[in-house]
Amino acid sequence: MPYQAGLLDGKRALVTGGAQGIGAAIANELSRLGAGVTAADLTRGDGTLDENIEVRIADVVSDASVQALMADLDGLDIVVNCAGIIRRGAEHELAVFEQVVAVNLSGTMRVCSAARDKLKATRGCIVNLASMLSFFGGPLVPGYAASKGGVVQLTKSLAIAYAADGIRVNAVAPGWIATALTQALQDDPVRSGPILARTPLGRWGTPDDVAQVVVFLCTPAAAFVTGVTLPVDGGYLVA
Repeated sequence: MPYQAGLLDGKRALVTGGAQGIGAAIANELSRLGAGVTAADLTRGDGTLDENIEVRIADVVSDASVQALMADLDGLDIVVNCAGIIRRGAEHELAVFEQVVAVNLSGTMRVCSAARDKLKATRGCIVNLASMLSFFGGPLVPGYAASKGGVVQLTKSLAIAYAADGIRVNAVAPGWIATALTQALQDDPVRSGPILARTPLGRWGTPDDVAQVVVFLCTPAAAFVTGVTLPVDGGYLVA
């Protein structure tokens, strides 16, 4: 374990999109370090969450759902916005494009805004999930790329706006991470070969790789860090 046990004892965390994939890895790591964690998602997940994590069904596109979620939380120190969707190919249809932006970008803003008062009371922090496609275009994913580019700019703007409340706002930008969503790519040497060839560290990332960096941004070690988007990509962005 890279961090000392009990590092986050007494902290209360909310992870949206936290019932599976990268979100679940983040929720588990925060919990293992002592935080009380609520994972909010559209489903109860894929069974990878630690049993002591509370799972709440919530939809970041719905004002009523997010407000109800916040009302039930007894204090809040950490918010991690992982809720997101991708609709490859179909995002060239305007309705699908708007759906992706509504979840990935507007949903992130909705949660941040709703959590602000609780985070102000604890001088807490927010970590948003950006993407490598915050920096690159994607021919099949105009909605995803636009929304994740927006997350980076939103992170900068909220870092400035919330600083007077003592709230830090940062983001991480995962690279090629081995999850169920990328399994087809991992299994196809024609597509995975170029990915690994461009990644200086020479491997796919893991959800835990992302979770460890999120934890750093939630600790006093990052007390003077706000408004940044930190790539977790094995060097892919600079290669």
